[in-house]
Amino acid sequence: MMHAVHEVPTWRLHLLRAMYALVIVGLASVVWPQFFGRTQPWPLAAGVKSCMMVSFSLLAVLGLRYPLQMLPILLWELLWKLVWFGAIAAPLWLSGHLDEGTVATAIECSVVVLIAIAMPWGYVFDHYIRKQGERWSAAA
Repeated sequence: MMHAVHEVPTWRLHLLRAMYALVIVGLASVVWPQFFGRTQPWPLAAGVKSCMMVSFSLLAVLGLRYPLQMLPILLWELLWKLVWFGAIAAPLWLSGHLDEGTVATAIECSVVVLIAIAMPWGYVFDHYIRKQGERWSAAA
């Protein structure tokens, strides 16, 4: 059964492009200098994180041209930050053990609210929940 496809208004596409640009500028100003200016080997976790963030910022460049096709990277950003808030920050806050590092990270991560506002939720629902998935085997 076919369903109506949610039309995304142009202003929302521009808002999404602004989110991709924010990711690019933010990571290019913070992560890229650390990544490209590194003179010592990285500890494992820091190296993995830096590589992921540089890759994320490069994918965000594609989001400027294809804001809807690149929505999964913004959904990933939104989801990992919500999981971090729920699994790490909230339990520390509720137990009264919130430290300065966690507070600083929470403040940095709170920018994700902008992605939630910019997200075309009707489109997301239509294309990732209601839409029939691709086949799992060869077509008959």
